[in-house]
Amino acid sequence: HFYDGYKDDRDFALRMIAAAEKAGAETIALCDTNGGSLPDEVRAITEDVREHISTPLGVHAHNDSGLGVANTLAAVDAGARQVQGTINGFGERCGNANLCSVLPNVSLKKGLDFTATKNLGHLSSLSNYVYELMNLAPNSRAPFVGKSAFAHKGGIHVSSVLKDSRMYEHIDPKRVGNTQRVVVSDLSGQSNIRYKAKELGIDLDEQKDLSKKFVQRIKSLEFEGFQFEGAEASFELLLRGELDERVSFFNVTYAKVNVMFDEEGEYSEAVLKVEVDGEVEHTASDGEGPVNALDKALRKAIRRFYPEVGEMRLVDYKVRVLNEKSGTAANVRVLIEFEDEDRTWATVGVSHNIIQASMRAVVDGVNHKLYRVHRDEKETVTA
Repeated sequence: HFYDGYKDDRDFALRMIAAAEKAGAETIALCDTNGGSLPDEVRAITEDVREHISTPLGVHAHNDSGLGVANTLAAVDAGARQVQGTINGFGERCGNANLCSVLPNVSLKKGLDFTATKNLGHLSSLSNYVYELMNLAPNSRAPFVGKSAFAHKGGIHVSSVLKDSRMYEHIDPKRVGNTQRVVVSDLSGQSNIRYKAKELGIDLDEQKDLSKKFVQRIKSLEFEGFQFEGAEASFELLLRGELDERVSFFNVTYAKVNVMFDEEGEYSEAVLKVEVDGEVEHTASDGEGPVNALDKALRKAIRRFYPEVGEMRLVDYKVRVLNEKSGTAANVRVLIEFEDEDRTWATVGVSHNIIQASMRAVVDGVNHKLYRVHRDEKETVTA
């Protein structure tokens, strides 16, 4: 409670620090335990302490006023050379100073060297690792290390970034182990489409009419409620389909879902007719809920043709109500994430019927898996 104690009784606080120095303390860490100090207060108090003792100073800041990082940097400016904090700012109440923001600011902005400087390239992976250990979803908007920290959306914005990334990026994201990311949305322009196409290995530089047409299609889908920012697999299928590549390996011609429940429990069953190269498979499967039943029935129907679908798993499922005022008749957006041994991918479906929206996302997820497998096989044969 040093900073609060100093503001209450400066003379006593300085005598206490002097006693600690005389007793042989190697470092004296000044604490803003309640997290209520302001950066100008922290800097002035730390400078005052610096004038009265020669022992190295540290700083321990809490984030109750949202100033944990700012107060830490103010103390560093005033001479503190030991910084205390936590990865991702985890801590009691509102948390501690977030080292994932403190470290790059001290190193990259203030130019101070310390032991961890050479390892800053691992900062983003460290942040995600700690979130994983705590079984929490990473904060996508976290400075420096968040998935959106170097994400670009608006068309003109993206066009500028492609010319000179410094226009919209305060540092090179690689310095903290992050990556530049361009997302596709209703704000997209041709620059976004070309950037995403390049990431997918598609050259659209000579197909401006196509990319312009595709931008309008994306915007129209987004107006209906689709969102490709978190479902890039669905976006890739749309783009490759626009280029007349084969991205659909089966056709669901009939789908029926039965959900029954009583006091003893719940039962879900999906019945599908699926056409593959002119052959029709009529199959059914039960599951833990209707979406799981659909997923299992679809794979059961096409496994004879595409055994590789057994390698993939559905690992995340999110539902968002789009027009809440419509109540139970509202459109819903379903985002589904899949994984296999090598990668993860996400797809999206939109409908007023949550089962239909889910089915669209599941179909995209399976098609994307099959497209990647068959593309890789084709490239191997060509090589």
